[in-house]
Amino acid sequence: MEQRIFAGITVGILLLSSLLLYINNDEEQNDEYYMGDNGLVPVWERVNQNFNTTGSYSYTLVPGQYNINGPESVFIDVDLPSSELGCTITDDCQVHLGLWMPDVPNGTKVPVIADVGPYYDDGDVDALTPANRLGKFLIENMVPYGYAVAQVSVFGTGMSNHCMDFMGLSEQMGIDAAVTWLGTQEWSNGGVSMIGKSYDGSTPWQAATFGNEYLKTIVPISGLIGVMELMWKNGSSEARAPIMHNGVYGSYGIDGDQEDIGNMCPDYIIGPGTGVAAYMWGGEFAGTYWEERYFLDRVLQNYEGSVYLIQGMHDWNVDPHMAIPVINQLIDAGIESKGLFGQWDHDYPDRPDYHFDRSGEGRGREAYPQMVRFDWMQDLLEWFDWYLKGVGDKPGLFVEIQSNQGQWRIEDRYPPQDMETISLDLGGGLMNVAGGTTTILPNGNFGPIYESEPFTEDIWISGLPRLHIDVSTATVGGQIYALLEDCSEDGSCIHIGHAIMDLRYHEGGSQEQTWLPIFDTINAKMEFFAMDVQIETGHNLRLSLASTGEDYLPASTSSIVEVSEGASSNLLIDVIDPEDKLLFDPPKCMHQSCLDWLNQTV
Repeated sequence: MEQRIFAGITVGILLLSSLLLYINNDEEQNDEYYMGDNGLVPVWERVNQNFNTTGSYSYTLVPGQYNINGPESVFIDVDLPSSELGCTITDDCQVHLGLWMPDVPNGTKVPVIADVGPYYDDGDVDALTPANRLGKFLIENMVPYGYAVAQVSVFGTGMSNHCMDFMGLSEQMGIDAAVTWLGTQEWSNGGVSMIGKSYDGSTPWQAATFGNEYLKTIVPISGLIGVMELMWKNGSSEARAPIMHNGVYGSYGIDGDQEDIGNMCPDYIIGPGTGVAAYMWGGEFAGTYWEERYFLDRVLQNYEGSVYLIQGMHDWNVDPHMAIPVINQLIDAGIESKGLFGQWDHDYPDRPDYHFDRSGEGRGREAYPQMVRFDWMQDLLEWFDWYLKGVGDKPGLFVEIQSNQGQWRIEDRYPPQDMETISLDLGGGLMNVAGGTTTILPNGNFGPIYESEPFTEDIWISGLPRLHIDVSTATVGGQIYALLEDCSEDGSCIHIGHAIMDLRYHEGGSQEQTWLPIFDTINAKMEFFAMDVQIETGHNLRLSLASTGEDYLPASTSSIVEVSEGASSNLLIDVIDPEDKLLFDPPKCMHQSCLDWLNQTV
């Protein structure tokens, strides 16, 4: 994905014109922050600051003043209900953590930043060693600024006992107990934050479900709002879903070691069966397994802290629907929230070598190296200072979003409001170029292909495109995979987005529907994963339909699907006007990976 900037427009002009337009058109929206009047260096001016942009991750502009003490090994007692079995039968239930402290003057109380997950001693260092993925980064940067940092092992991992409950009730209760302990120590100021990526980005959501008074802010990075939501989309299963789900229990719980019998928990029986059943039949197989592992609704109801939500737009592991439109749901619930959404994969915002290695054509490469955010650590410091210490100035509550061609901008929400919608009908604005076929065969790779006319001007697609498509089926079942590509004048195309749907869920969501096969026509209301895409003049869109693609399994209810073209089968895309936006450049990456790529593409 080579970065393409709108021709003939300099960064300075963009910044000035966008800022003037913003001031003139929307003076009441976060006006003080946009003007830089809150004492912080605005994000759009950080390009001029002296950040260290050569390392493997980001640093604060100025180092903190305190030395680092620790680690201390801590075991926290957790009172679990007897129904959770495991440690409730064999021993006291305990969660373990490693703790690093700043050498602040006696009597100074400090806040805590915690990374909570299953990886300590399991594929990673132990909890008493700074982890390369995040712990080292936090300890080096934040402890010198007067923050304690904790590395916490969830139940069944590291030195925590009990069983690996895979984000279930006992795991949630263990995390909540750790938050309370960290917030109530005599050295603590009562402010606790949780931060982490992937599984460690899911534990902050778990903690926030309790409304714990000590949990002041969370920073989920590619985390889960629910376990089923990770693996299934509109009833369609990722290929890794049943295997990955059940592999957690196999690797942590039933792995043949001497602790298995003592740590056996009910979900070791229910969980694997539920994982397979979700693919075969959808929904709950037994009891409330998935409901117990869905967090967002309880967060919206109970949480009283803030959220700094971070997501890679090309994350193959934790898809961006975990953050978009979740950020808007948080805002609408009155939760102070900020978003940072870049064109990286399953990663942190500031890892230049990983960003390059895990990107490719149509998968983030066009946005490299502008995706690398070497100001991210400074961002975290300002965020934690305000929400954990109550010092400094309140950070701007907005979304920083990057296009697939590398351009960063500011939005109040994401998807943005007040966009123009373009509707392209199948068979009309999108012409059938696959020999006129309208049949999707259940073989995974054959179906109709549609293309738009070349665009006569640049367009910028933002948010969640929709595909509403009339279909009939041979049976009650079938699946549609929709691939959207940007095709240039020479016929080369790059991936810009995709959607997937098991037609039993054709209304969207988790509620199954039925219909009369062959005779009934249904309208499948598909939604693409979030995208932010710049399309150049002369390029066109290509929409390819098949029964599966990417890493999705064929439908468990296989069927021939017949597409009906016409006005009720259309692709809906929302576009922004960049002249109305505040565009900016981040600090320039000078890491060797960035320099090598820039030299290669000159």
